[in-house]
Amino acid sequence: MLFTDAEFPADPYPGARPDCSYVHHDGAGHALGAAPDGWRTDRIPVLAYGSNACPSKITWLREELGLRGPVVVARAECRDVAAVWAAGVRARDGQRPATLASAPGLTEWHAVWFATPEQLAVLDVCEGRGVRYDLARLPHGTVRLDDGTVPDGVLAYVAAGPARMPLLVDGEPVRTAELPQEEARQLTGTPAATHGLDVAVVPAEAGR
Repeated sequence: MLFTDAEFPADPYPGARPDCSYVHHDGAGHALGAAPDGWRTDRIPVLAYGSNACPSKITWLREELGLRGPVVVARAECRDVAAVWAAGVRARDGQRPATLASAPGLTEWHAVWFATPEQLAVLDVCEGRGVRYDLARLPHGTVRLDDGTVPDGVLAYVAAGPARMPLLVDGEPVRTAELPQEEARQLTGTPAATHGLDVAVVPAEAGR
């Protein structure tokens, strides 16, 4: 075992995350050697740039939305995109969520879920697919795992409407890496007209 959920609380959003890849199960993180066979090829890669990289959030998904099975979370380098604060706040607790925006030349470290179709369906519910966020395919090469692998077909949840578009403060988005939740929820500004990402939205009926 690498860690327990208690070491990585979910509040304040986006929660704490380990600086390693892991398999989450039974309230704890385990080495990737514990991952199910075929996790690189048989599962769906989904970028986790907000709270979904937090172990305690994964347990919340299990308890509240019925998430089942081991969750494979691989640390990943992301290029030309950034996690920024969204224009709206979460209805359930008033915290400001993250959203993805174009950021040419920038590199950030996030994570990739290798999700089963059933796990992706739970993420769709959590993220409000088609209402708050759309599920979209990122350009190849945007994401590189920490072992150097460049996965194909990485998906990401991107803003579907003004509430989850980047918040512009003095005309610029604010990166989550630069401002904590306590200050982010006090920000005032305007929603960006677009996230600026070169992505292809996946229709809900198409699944992946």
